[in-house]
Amino acid sequence: MLGIFAPAAHRAPLPADRIDPVYRRLRWQIFAGIFIGYAGYYLLRKNFSLAMPYLVEQGYSRGELGVALSAVAIAYGLSKFLMGLVSDRSNPRYFLPFGLVMSALVMLLFGFAPWATSSVSIMFVLLFLNGWFQGMGWPPSGRTMVHWWSQKERGGVVSVWNVAHNVGGGLIGPLFLLGLAWFNDWHAAFYVPAVVALAVAVFAFIAMRDTPQSCGLPSVEHWKQDFPEGYSEGHEREFSTKEIFVEYVLKNRLLWYIAFANVFVYLLRYGVLDWAPTYLKEAKHFSVDKTSWAYFFYEWAGIPGTLLCGWLSDKLFRGNRGATGVVFMLGVLVATLVYWLNPEGNPGIDLAALVSIGFLIYGPVMLIGLQALELVPKKAAGTAAGFTGLFGYLGGSVAANALVGYTVDHFGWDGGFMLLVGSCVLAIVFLTMTLRHTGMVAKSAR
Repeated sequence: MLGIFAPAAHRAPLPADRIDPVYRRLRWQIFAGIFIGYAGYYLLRKNFSLAMPYLVEQGYSRGELGVALSAVAIAYGLSKFLMGLVSDRSNPRYFLPFGLVMSALVMLLFGFAPWATSSVSIMFVLLFLNGWFQGMGWPPSGRTMVHWWSQKERGGVVSVWNVAHNVGGGLIGPLFLLGLAWFNDWHAAFYVPAVVALAVAVFAFIAMRDTPQSCGLPSVEHWKQDFPEGYSEGHEREFSTKEIFVEYVLKNRLLWYIAFANVFVYLLRYGVLDWAPTYLKEAKHFSVDKTSWAYFFYEWAGIPGTLLCGWLSDKLFRGNRGATGVVFMLGVLVATLVYWLNPEGNPGIDLAALVSIGFLIYGPVMLIGLQALELVPKKAAGTAAGFTGLFGYLGGSVAANALVGYTVDHFGWDGGFMLLVGSCVLAIVFLTMTLRHTGMVAKSAR
């Protein structure tokens, strides 16, 4: 695979008078490629959930379909890390579109092959493959951003790019409804978004590039005169897999801190989101339509919250991602306590608290990914981001479903919220351990 996706060779330097206009034009073009390309991945992330009611009608139980669906989270967590390691030694212009095409092909199988939904085992395997290919979207995007944007501007760029998952995820429903209107076939949940995603993959390939040096440009650090702590010319060379994994990931103390922080941030993010309809119905006696709108506003409140968080981390906190994350998580802690302790009969306060959690929680999610990129040299960025993602999905996301559900069964909603509040506190503790860091870590500092 490395041979197919090998990084592009450096080109001869462009004349000095062309560097500025070419840099500016390519950055807009490349950002469009990774934003639309990553949004395309989310067109193929939740399709199975839309099809589940129709599969229940075919005789599958909800438990069986839940088992099949769990394959996506398991595969995604593993792939984001392992494929991140591959992506650091690959050309993102090929890597990102390839993963998107393969994910689309899996969805086309679900849409057109009757055997694809003939058993739980087959669905599990196909969903595992989809989750694996889905893990090929974040790492090449991260690698691209650290090569084309300097540290002082990266917070805003990453926060805007991070909104791509809300954009792509929000389009699945309308595409499904469009497919139902055109074809009167619930399988349109799979093949209509897949066809759109194939077109997105072509666009991403056309728009994206590898490194600035592959386009005859200097590194972004030299162009912007923005050199992070510990930067040297050695960070512009390609590292071996062993160097990336051992020297810059496993031995990186701060990376471990934010990986553990990610476990607890994800536990709270999905612990609140996944259980909101059940909690609001059982504990606060919300109607179905109110819980559905609450769920929607929680997700979409994350868009302005993420953008604000990225701007503040650049401008007010001057690149200190840990400090920004701590401030936002303190807000999450207050909102979670209000959401829990607000007496029944005050739905406006419940909704305001839930929306506040959504507004605040996605900022730290974004910042942890950004901080992972900045804790290592550029050539190890995809692996570092995948490492923190592995902890978030296999630790936090799984716990948000299994551990929270088990706790509520045995100790009621008060027990469940004690778990969520404890997770918030632990996330703050681990983020606090990174407060002194504002840039890339040199080997001597690890």
